[in-house]
Amino acid sequence: MSETVKYLLEENRLPKDWYNIVADLPRRPDPVLHPGTLRPIGPQDLEPLFPMALIAQEVATERMIEIPEPVREVYRQWRPSPLYRARRLEAALDTPARIYYKYEGVSPAGSHKPNTAVAQAFYNKEAGVRRLTTETGAGQWGSALAFAGAVFGLEVRVYMVRVSFEQKPYRKALMEAWGAECVASPSSETNAGRQILAEHPNSPGSLGIAISEAVEVAAQRADTKYSLGSVLNHVLMHQTVIGQEAMAQLEMAEDYPDIIVGCTGGGSNFAGIAFPFIGAGLRGAPKPRVIACEPSACPSLTRGRYAYDFGDTGHLTPLVKMHTLGSTFVPPGFHAGGLRYHGMAPLVSLLQELGLIESRAYTQLSCFESGIQFARTEGILPAPEANHAVTGAVEEALLCKEDGIARTILLNLCGHGHFDMQAYIDYQAGKLEDRAYDEAELAAAFATLPQVAVA
Repeated sequence: MSETVKYLLEENRLPKDWYNIVADLPRRPDPVLHPGTLRPIGPQDLEPLFPMALIAQEVATERMIEIPEPVREVYRQWRPSPLYRARRLEAALDTPARIYYKYEGVSPAGSHKPNTAVAQAFYNKEAGVRRLTTETGAGQWGSALAFAGAVFGLEVRVYMVRVSFEQKPYRKALMEAWGAECVASPSSETNAGRQILAEHPNSPGSLGIAISEAVEVAAQRADTKYSLGSVLNHVLMHQTVIGQEAMAQLEMAEDYPDIIVGCTGGGSNFAGIAFPFIGAGLRGAPKPRVIACEPSACPSLTRGRYAYDFGDTGHLTPLVKMHTLGSTFVPPGFHAGGLRYHGMAPLVSLLQELGLIESRAYTQLSCFESGIQFARTEGILPAPEANHAVTGAVEEALLCKEDGIARTILLNLCGHGHFDMQAYIDYQAGKLEDRAYDEAELAAAFATLPQVAVA
């Protein structure tokens, strides 16, 4: 039993540190490159967008990073989050597998996203920042940052992918209830948005476009910084409170996962549940199989190329080495809006390259079918994004049934679907369909990948 697990078992405590997997990797991640020079960037290059405390975390190599007490104080409102055994789902599947799910839907915003939103808002407030800009897909991240902004007294402006803005009005209402402004992206407020609208007046938007708008606005004002809900190293690190808690909770249950499943869009909730277990395995503990589950309509891990690419469509951000579909790729408007990102977190991408994780892609209808089965057995209606993890867990549980082996499966149920009811109404009415990306558009996006000479 690790010292961290021993600590957490005392009085059901929440973690006192974030875990940084970089310390345990067999090789360091590839450097981040300046978008103009294509040379490795320094801290000063990121300072217009992020406070120095977060920049330091982005490049940190130490294993554990202390969580500031003001952040832990906010975490205590919902952390530790519960770990449940899905016994009724197991019975419905007639599987010998033991299925556990870490439930992040108990946070004020209804997802795992406040784990990093609260931390980012705290560090920005400490640095004297008055205003944050960001993007959001389904609205989970925008809601979380709006909540964190209200806690620390920061203005928040959210650029929400237009198709989700139209599909999920209650997410917009929640952001506004916490005092944030929510704008449909692409918008006419920014150069990046206006350029997209000039070429595609009816653009459904994408996370890449929304990022361009948020970054552009942040770079124009000295009192404003940009906040990102996934992809970057420090964001993934903040989410590792999930996996650390799960380790202690499974220790109480006298169990340990053989298989870990998480949904992946940018990689934050997947990293949150999986990184602490992967790191423990690299240090000599048992090594679970770790499966990243993504939408087949935006398959960055299963179809993307491992290459340097921009994080946004307007090419304002630094270049990172990741699995990418190309920064100009715009996925179809399926309902798991939080997974509609063209790239995967560099650290998650590196883990796949190192053979430490697997990846699978699932269709929209199969995921909603799994979500309904989960709701009817466990009583919790998952967010469309979380349905991908449920689908992966169900698939593995049925394989256990075929093999006659009682494996332990752990999944991260990263949020509830209470603001996604129209999607479920459409599914029940037979109106949803599986949305496929355009192969020609994917080829065109691949053709725009930057040509970076690797030293």
